[in-house]
Amino acid sequence: MFQLIWIIIVGAVLGIIARLILPGRQPIPWWLTIIFGILGAWLGNALAGWIGVRHTSGVDWIRHGLQVGCAIVIVALGSGLWTSFRRGRVSR
Repeated sequence: MFQLIWIIIVGAVLGIIARLILPGRQPIPWWLTIIFGILGAWLGNALAGWIGVRHTSGVDWIRHGLQVGCAIVIVALGSGLWTSFRRGRVSR
């Protein structure tokens, strides 16, 4: 249970950081920001494991940088898709 709470907290922090770094306004709800942050953390961890820097001594700055970078990309792409979906431009 505590791990799920921690995942949500990290997702919220990463999503908020991504939204602050991106220029302009991202018209996505707060719950989608958290989901995108969680996805960014997961993808960043996967990339860190793939390149061999997931577990290091001390603070894992490379892994955290990958997580933030992935969250930025996901928030940028996701906000565009969300806007298109809300306006009815996505074909079903």
